[in-house]
Amino acid sequence: MQSSFISRRDALARLVVAAVAPFVAGAARRVPRGPKHPEPRPGVTAEHVLADDKVDAEHRDAYAAAREIPEILDGIYCHCDCADRHSSLRSLLSCFETDMPMSCGICSGEARTALELHKAGKSLAEIRAAIDKRFG
Repeated sequence: MQSSFISRRDALARLVVAAVAPFVAGAARRVPRGPKHPEPRPGVTAEHVLADDKVDAEHRDAYAAAREIPEILDGIYCHCDCADRHSSLRSLLSCFETDMPMSCGICSGEARTALELHKAGKSLAEIRAAIDKRFG
C-alpha cells in the first residue's frame, strides 16, 4: 500500500503554483496594447490648423510644426487622450485645429518631437514609436 503523504517541499510548491496560476493566466489575457494610431488621410492639409494670430507665442512653434507636416501629425495618436474625450478629434493634427495644445504640454511636445524626427529622416513608424516611448 502506497502512502498518500507528500513532502513539505512538494506541498509548498503545489500551493504556490495554485495561488499564482490565476494571476499568470489573467496577465496573459491582458496583453498591453499600444495606442491605436490613425492612418493619415490621403491629401490631408493644414488648412484648419489655427493661424499664428490665434496662438500664443509660447506655442507658435508647435502649431508651425502642424502646418509643416500635417500628413505626419494626422497619423499620430495624441497621448493626452484628447481624441478619446472629444469625438471630433481623430489625430494629433486635429488637436491643432483647436486651442487645446496651448494648455497641453503633451500635444505640443508630440508635435515638436514629430517635426524634429521628420527632419532627421525618420519614417512615420519610427516617429510613432519614439512618441509612444516618450509620451505614452
